[in-house]
Amino acid sequence: MTADLQGLTIAFVVSNEGIEEAELRRPWDELASKGATVTLVAPEEGEVQLMQHLDRTDRFPVDLTVSDARADDFDAVVLPGGVGNADLLRTDDAAVGFVKDMFSRGRPAGVICHAPWVLVEGGLVEDRTLTSWPSLETDIRNAGGTWVDEEVQVCTSGPNVLVTSRKPDDLDAFCATLVEVIGSRGDSGA
Repeated sequence: MTADLQGLTIAFVVSNEGIEEAELRRPWDELASKGATVTLVAPEEGEVQLMQHLDRTDRFPVDLTVSDARADDFDAVVLPGGVGNADLLRTDDAAVGFVKDMFSRGRPAGVICHAPWVLVEGGLVEDRTLTSWPSLETDIRNAGGTWVDEEVQVCTSGPNVLVTSRKPDDLDAFCATLVEVIGSRGDSGA
């Protein structure tokens, strides 16, 4: 059965620089193809700079700034990776606050690669099991989380369903799982 995401609005939260292109475009296209409305949320208006590893690629238009975003307006949140993206985003109080608000409201979240740094910054990994780019293992453990080396990890032990993956090579599993979780409305049974 194909998940129907019609009527759902998904926030993709990124910084204005350094987003891993595949980790934005692939989930964006997948969720949109299932009927979801996808919205790019960033600290500043204008555009964001996409990257392929360390090389600049395309630019992508911002739909809404994090300071104007309201968690009540979204059904789920996706945090694409990219080392520069995640490092900048975790220092933006409005972005971290928005993500925390989404979690507190029980909204499902998809987080890939370096993006769990934002969760660490927001105090959102304690007693949760997640995966990420391997260099974040110590950060996640120091923040009270359990790190696993898996293609995709689904954690239901917190206020929301958290879907995490390690890298662009995991995007098939990440996207399929994210569609399934969001399509089931992120019901963690909690």
